[in-house]
Amino acid sequence: MPDCPLADDCPSFSERIEGMGCQHYGDRGGKEWCNHYSQPIQDLKTQPVKTGEEVVVEVDDIHESGAGVGRTDDGFIVMVDGVLPEARARVEITKVQSNFAWADELERLPLEPEDEADEDEADAEAVEADAEEEADEAAERRERLGSRDNFWGG
Repeated sequence: MPDCPLADDCPSFSERIEGMGCQHYGDRGGKEWCNHYSQPIQDLKTQPVKTGEEVVVEVDDIHESGAGVGRTDDGFIVMVDGVLPEARARVEITKVQSNFAWADELERLPLEPEDEADEDEADAEAVEADAEEEADEAAERRERLGSRDNFWGG
């Protein structure tokens, strides 16, 4: 049997007989298959994360199971139990499927990096000032409405 193409990266690579290849490597339905991961090797080669890897994800949705749904920087979906939307966390990948992964939270991170936070505070203050001006104008309009000069609001 040929050598497993994942031999260098596989944490459970083992040979029953030296030089005969990994005991988890096989062929299922014409596809190269890894019995350790229970997935085709082609899928394992294309996944951007590996089991045990630590990544930073932005959680922005909830799965029907209650897990937070986040994405890595390159867009790969990661499900994280205990993390609700609008969060950023450093997680450890526990299980990798063909199109998503499961992870455990290691550390909760601030939503935005520090540099952008200062700019956002200035933007928030400007928005607040605009909102106050609009509220003053609306109050002024309400005061005039119903007066003898403007009874019907016309």
